Amino acid sequence: MSVFQYVVLLIGIAMSFGYYPQAYKMYRNHSAENVSPTAMLIFALGTTLWTLYCFVNQDLTIILSFAFGMVGSWLILIFIFLYHE
Repeated sequence: MSVFQYVVLLIGIAMSFGYYPQAYKMYRNHSAENVSPTAMLIFALGTTLWTLYCFVNQDLTIILSFAFGMVGSWLILIFIFLYHE
């Protein structure tokens, strides 16, 4: 792996972890107030498609980056449906 790939991997993973504070807040409060289901569906589908695309192209750097985001975005989407008021 090149230095650039390591940087991309670290930044991708760091950005992907951005979903988790929101998911934790939703879980803790049992509320999905002010979270857009449409936006989260787009993010969840987007991260899933990118992850699948990278599997097809065997790009481990991007797979690892997007896999964390895929899980986080689907987690928020699930919480939206569980805690919808």
